[in-house]
Order: sequence, then C-alpha cells, then structure tokens
Amino acid sequence: MEIEQFYYDNKIVKKFLYATMFWGLIGMGVGLLLAFLFIFPQLTDGISWLSFGRLRPLHTNAVVFAFVGNAIFAGVYHSLQRLLKARMASDFLSNFNFWGWQLVILAAAITLPLGFTSSKEYAELEWPIDILLALVWLAFGANMIATILKRRTRHLYVAIWFYLGTFVTVTVLHIFNNIELPVSFMKSYSVYAGVQDALVQWWYGHNAVAFFLTTPFLGLMYYYVPKAANRPVYSYRLSIVHFWSLIFIYIWAGPHHLLYTALPEWAQNLGVAFSVMLLAPSWGGMINGLLTLRGAWDKVRVDPVLKFFVVAITGYGMATFEGPLLSLKTVNAIGHYTDWIIAHVHVGALAWNGFLTFGMIYYLVPRLFKTKLYSTKLANTHFWLGTLGIILYAIPLYVAGFTQASMWNQFNPDGTLVYGNFLETVTQIIPMYAMRAAGGSLYLLGAIIGIYNAIITIRKGVKLEDELATAPPLVRVSKRKLSGETFHGWLERKPVQLTILATIAILIGGIVQIVPTLMVKSNIPTIASVNPYTPLELEGRDIYIREGCVSCHSQMIRPFRSEVERYGEYSKAGEYVYDHPFLWGSKRTGPDLHRIGGKYSDSWHFNHMYDPQSTSPGSIMPAYQWLITDELDRSHTETKMKVMVKLGVPYSEQEIANAFEHMDAQASKIEENLYQDPSFKESYEADKRAAAVKGEDFVEMKNREIVALIAYLQRLGTDISIDFDQDNQQSKNETL
Repeated sequence: MEIEQFYYDNKIVKKFLYATMFWGLIGMGVGLLLAFLFIFPQLTDGISWLSFGRLRPLHTNAVVFAFVGNAIFAGVYHSLQRLLKARMASDFLSNFNFWGWQLVILAAAITLPLGFTSSKEYAELEWPIDILLALVWLAFGANMIATILKRRTRHLYVAIWFYLGTFVTVTVLHIFNNIELPVSFMKSYSVYAGVQDALVQWWYGHNAVAFFLTTPFLGLMYYYVPKAANRPVYSYRLSIVHFWSLIFIYIWAGPHHLLYTALPEWAQNLGVAFSVMLLAPSWGGMINGLLTLRGAWDKVRVDPVLKFFVVAITGYGMATFEGPLLSLKTVNAIGHYTDWIIAHVHVGALAWNGFLTFGMIYYLVPRLFKTKLYSTKLANTHFWLGTLGIILYAIPLYVAGFTQASMWNQFNPDGTLVYGNFLETVTQIIPMYAMRAAGGSLYLLGAIIGIYNAIITIRKGVKLEDELATAPPLVRVSKRKLSGETFHGWLERKPVQLTILATIAILIGGIVQIVPTLMVKSNIPTIASVNPYTPLELEGRDIYIREGCVSCHSQMIRPFRSEVERYGEYSKAGEYVYDHPFLWGSKRTGPDLHRIGGKYSDSWHFNHMYDPQSTSPGSIMPAYQWLITDELDRSHTETKMKVMVKLGVPYSEQEIANAFEHMDAQASKIEENLYQDPSFKESYEADKRAAAVKGEDFVEMKNREIVALIAYLQRLGTDISIDFDQDNQQSKNETL
C-alpha cells in the first residue's frame, strides 16, 4: 500500500496555546479586579477607563474570545490535523486566523475601556471590529473545510461534527445579531429595536454560550478525553444522538432569558419547552464523556490531565442541569436578575471551559515539545486550588441569589415591602461578595501556577514546529451508501452534506422564533403616547450605554406584585419601539430604572453620579465624576438622528435641523433646576470664578455630559401614565 509522508503544523498550535495562557491571565485578572470593586467600590474612582461599567464587558470578552477562543483554535488545529491525517490546507489562513484574532482581542482591550460599546451582551464590540471578527472567523472555517476535503481518512470523527456545527452556527449568529447602521467610525445603532432587539440578542447570547463555549469544547472532549485515557469513546450511537439533538434543540432556547418580560408569551413558552428538552442531550454528552473513563479510574487518581477533565465534564453536567431548571418560569422568577445567574455562568466558565482548557494544555505541552511535564506536583496543586476556587466562588453567590430574591419579595402584613430600600438587599450580601473574591483569587493563583508549570516544561523541551507523519492516501468510494452502511455512516464521509444538514437544523429554530417577531407588527403593539427621545435624551442614552450602566441596572419591570410595588407599573412592549439597542439588562446590582423618571430631582441625580454614597449611604456604585466636568460632544447629534430615521424613528427634518436649539432649551432648564440647590450654586460659581482668574475656558453646566444623562434618566418610564391600562391594574395586587 502506498504511504504518503507529510508534516503536521505544530507552529500554529503553539501560537494559540501561548495566546491562551497570556490572555487567560489578563481576563481572569480583570475579573478579579471587578470582584474587588464590589467590596471596595472607590478602588478606581476618578479613572473612567477603570470603572466597573467599562471593565465588565472587557472581562467577558477577554475570557470568552481571548482565553476560551484561543483555546478552541489551539485544540481544533491540533486535533483536526491528526483526525484527518492531513496538514492544514493553508498556512497563510492559519496565520491570518491567529494574528487576526489577536488583533480583534487587542482592539477590544483598547475600545471597551474607552467606552466604545454596542452594549449587547457578548457582542459589545463596535461595527469595524465586528467586521474584522467575521473575516477572521470565515478564514478559520474556510481553512477547516478545505482541510476536511483533502483528508486521508474516510469518515469524520464525532469531534469534527461539533467543529463544523460550531463554525456554521457562530457565523449565522454573529452576522444576524450585529446588523447595525454606523453613525461614525466607532458608533452604531442596532437595526432592531426594543422587544425585537432583545429577542435577537438573546437568541445570539444564549447560543454564543451554546455554540462557542459548549459545542467546540464537546468536540475537544470527544478527542482529548479518549486520548488521555487511552480508551475509546463509550458510545458511538450516543455521540450521534448527542450531536444532532443538541444542535437542533439549543437554538430554540434563547427566550428563556426573557421570561416575564415584554416578549410575546408564545416566544417565551417556546424557549421554556426547548430549554427543558436540552437536559437530555446535554446529560447524554456528559455521560458519554465520563463513561469513556470507565476502567481508567486508577489513572484518573494520578494523572492531572484526567483530573481536570473529570471536573470539567462534571461542571458541564451541573451547568446544563441548571440551565433547564432556570428556564422553568417559577424558578426563573426567583433566579433572574440575581447573583444565582452569575454563579450559574461561572460554574460553566471556570469548571467546564477553564478546566478543560487547562487539562488540554497539560496534555499538549509535553507532546508538542517532546518532553515530560515539569512538575506533576505543581499540576495537582493547580487542580486543587482551582477546584476550591470554583466552590468558594459559586456557593456564596448561590446564597446571595436566594437572599436577594427572598428580600425583594417579602411583604409586611399591611401590604408594604419589608425591604423597601433596594440598598438593604445590597449591604446584606457584601460578605458573599468577599467570599467570591477569595474564590476568584484561589482560581487565579492556580492558573498562574499552571502557566508557570507549562512555561518551564516548554523551556526544557525540543523545538519541533513541523512534525513528520505518514498515512495512506484516501481511496474514494461510491457516493452512494455501501452495503451494510448506515445513513449516518454514509453522512460521516460526506462533509458537505453533513454541514448542510447541520445548518438546516440550527436555522429552523431561529426562523420560527425570530421571523414572526420581526415581521408581524401585532406581536409588538404600539402606544400612541410613546415618543422618540429628544436630541439631548438621545445623547444621554448614549452616555448611559458608554458607561455600561446596563451591567448593573435593568430597565424591565416584570408583572410581579413586588416589582410593581417597588418600581411602578410593569413594562409594556410598546414602550421600547424607539430603543436602539434595547437596555433591559440581565443583573440587578442596583434597582430597576424603567420608572426612574421624575422620581428624584435633577440635583439628586447630579449628586448621585458625583458621589453615590452622599445620596445612598452604603451604596457600592462607583462615582462618575468625569461626567460632571466633561463637555458633551454634539458633533454627531444630527447624524445620530438621521440614522434613527433610517431605522424607523419618526424625527422630522425640522426636528433634526433644530436639534441644537432643542438641546439648549432642555439643558438650560436642567441647569436652572440644579441652580436651585444652594450647595451646587456656590460650588459652580466658585469654579467659574477660578477659571476666569486662570484664563481657562469654562464649560457651562448645560453643555456638560451630566446634563444629558440627567435628561435621559428623567425621561425613563414617563411616556405612559400609571393608569395606562386599567385592565392590568390588578397586577399590582397579584403575586405569582
């Protein structure tokens, strides 16, 4: 039999491994800083680019795209070549993938702290970076598919099914969620509004977790667990059921993030139904992974690689049990907006993604550098520190979540809220936040030890960039099914047909859920009294987005007695028709703001942003003092309004032409209101005199960013009166 010689490209695998370790420390370090900001909110006061609202999306992007993303590419480039017995089709595309991905990460690391964000969770990057990310991702997919087509093996192993499913689904999700109209080089507005934007975003957001943080890692699990254990996958049939049921069902589950919101009820119920069904394929995959280790438990006790894999798969099982549980409406009513969700997410991130990545690093580094691991003892230390860190991180947040939900919903005998002041629920869980920070510190310490162990191993290894391999060439067989061949066996040697079927499977759910919401206007009823934002309010809203306020404050009052009593009338779908993007939020570190308009004076908002503790003793909100001094940039106001017109917002030509006059009039009124505060008047006049003495330019208060933000906050929830819908007033007296 003819044998061909070729070389595996180890260079690209090593590059992605180095990037994984580097960005992992950065992402985890930022996360730990955020954890400490809950305990010491003044830690970064006065530094805009280190404020919580700007660092939070940096942390998620650094962990998801930088740490996990680079790990995915490292594992795929290594395993794919060996499964296909072929070098990657194009070294150029491999390197374009690597350097392009690092450029995306670097761009995110620069722009997010500067406040350039779309505010959409896991998709915060602005439009030029979105385009670059799409090009890099397509290059990766083209290289993978071209390599599959030139393979020397007949059948595609299960790991490759997951890689293909990941590629096509992430492509669809990224494109459709990031359709936006640019205003300037680093500013855009989503083409979707309100309820529609929320549905598309969480269709993306949930499935970014599913198809970027889960399916590629399942592919890596199916390759590296059997390799490390030196045992075959437990069940081939179960892997088939796992793959097809998972990719079909997962795509429907996004609406469970929007239960009890203004999303149409039918969409919510679809999300619940398919989320519950997800338990079966998810646990099927977990069982397949764990039972692959049957008979190898003696090895698990001594091999740190397998220890990391066991905890990773267990973490996957825990997270995928919680997901369906949290999608049940009665459970979701308790967990949503609380720290339970943060615990849930981090069990998946720290255990499933983190530990599988570290296990893969410990497996790959000695083999790529033809040496032994520097220290098994250090690897075991890393394992136990990381495991303890996960436990110490998650359990306090579960307690915090239940504490929040309980306190938010307690009533006195006379029908008033026991904890009417939201801050009472915040101060109660500060000790849990301290324990979370301790757990995160242990996890990061373990990661530092693990990366040190890997670096020392690399230094004492051999530099082998092109690894010699041999394999017989692929003998092409009939396109038809062979005698005794199953349909799936035939499909496994037909990558094009397999990819097409996978694409159809993931598109069905998206089409059924999203198209009716976008196309059928009756799904989003309008309200005549709801008007577009004024030019000043529009600018204030963009400042709200820039500062990441949505990370801590929701703008969605659910139809629960406790929420209506605390915040006001529950939110209606028609109130959001001009919101590009939506700002419903997913976590309440602070109170909901949808009915904040008119609740406090302009001076209160001014003082609250300058020093939150002065108006809310015990608050853990950071100060935003730069908003008080910075001048509002009006250079793009007219362009923003014109873009909004293209998106269906009914600004007239006259309103756009007179935008600055309207802004001055509204800002002057707010300035006048602020002037009624004697302390403000005294301080403001003193600043004006000091500027005159120094010969410096003085920015009138009406032209500062804080005034625009106040205008936006005072507008929230004021488009409808409390008795807007008499038929729904009974909701104030109802409980779940």
